[in-house]
Amino acid sequence: MSSTGAVDEADSIREGAEIDAVKLTKFLEGRIDGVHGILVVEQFSKGFSNLTYLVRAGEREYVLRRPPVGVKIKSAHDMGREFKILSKLEAVYDKIPKPLLFCDDESVMGAPFYVMERVRGVILRARIREGVELRAERMKRISELAVDTLTEIHAIDYAAAGLSDLGNPQGYVERQVRGWAERYEKAKTDDVREMKAVSDWLEAHRPKESGATLIHNDFKYDNIVIDPAGFQKIVAVLDWEMATLGDPLMDLGTMLGYWVQSDDPPVFQAMQFGPTYLPGNLTRREIVDRYATRTGRDVSNIHYYYVFALYKLAVVAQQLYRRYKEGLTTEARYAQMLAGVQAVAATAATAIDKNRIDNFGA
Repeated sequence: MSSTGAVDEADSIREGAEIDAVKLTKFLEGRIDGVHGILVVEQFSKGFSNLTYLVRAGEREYVLRRPPVGVKIKSAHDMGREFKILSKLEAVYDKIPKPLLFCDDESVMGAPFYVMERVRGVILRARIREGVELRAERMKRISELAVDTLTEIHAIDYAAAGLSDLGNPQGYVERQVRGWAERYEKAKTDDVREMKAVSDWLEAHRPKESGATLIHNDFKYDNIVIDPAGFQKIVAVLDWEMATLGDPLMDLGTMLGYWVQSDDPPVFQAMQFGPTYLPGNLTRREIVDRYATRTGRDVSNIHYYYVFALYKLAVVAQQLYRRYKEGLTTEARYAQMLAGVQAVAATAATAIDKNRIDNFGA
């Protein structure tokens, strides 16, 4: 297989997300080496959060990130914060794209943005790119690498990296549970019965903190870049916008929340975030066991963190659906988000009822 055919590529820019390439060129000239002449701008259009663009200056390639158009939740799309995280991590962790420039002058494109190097590689999304071969032995290796990369992130000395002020790990779980419940109430448009039941369960069963590390907070297949030459290593972790200091088991739970298995019920299959269902992938239980072996952490209560991850996904889907209802986006995929809320909430309720993270059909 040609590695070129497997590398993640950009598409044409979606309507409503256009960039003034002439204005951007004038701003970047003299600020980033290699930028001259009119830039060619395309969009990586698969995500639902910050807008991500491929910027070409001749043979050089860069990636630009900015908040979604019309978004109101500024704290969740802080470009300066994400740029700071990458800038600090650069000295202590090699699996990140190199940050190049941050701009808070909204006259350039209507919002703050930053530019980083482009890391070329394979990104595994829900729809598998043509030319990407995902045999069972390859998926096993990739899923193991994913777990190992998460443990690496949790082992980073965040104080040495200058990130001690990134967040307050004390009381992190409590703040997250209550904060996401509040976000749901603010974004609510329709009554989804399971959401209240899950929220009440999370509040009633909240565990003590298991420790404090740097956590990514959105760790899944489409946020890691895989070396296309053999798929034997992960070369970068992307999308650090939600990274903070907190309980690492919350991060592990987030990974599990995205991890849909082939033996999960149909309602689970409707929320696939990547090819985690393919033969060879570790199961959610195997992910937990590998993580525990490599970190020595007590994972006996991982069921709680998994349920919370599902609840959080449902809230995000609700926020996206509200944006569609309020006319802030006309994209058809946002119109389907209410069904996503219902599916994920039902999944969380099932996990609570079964008191486990897998084998829900039993």
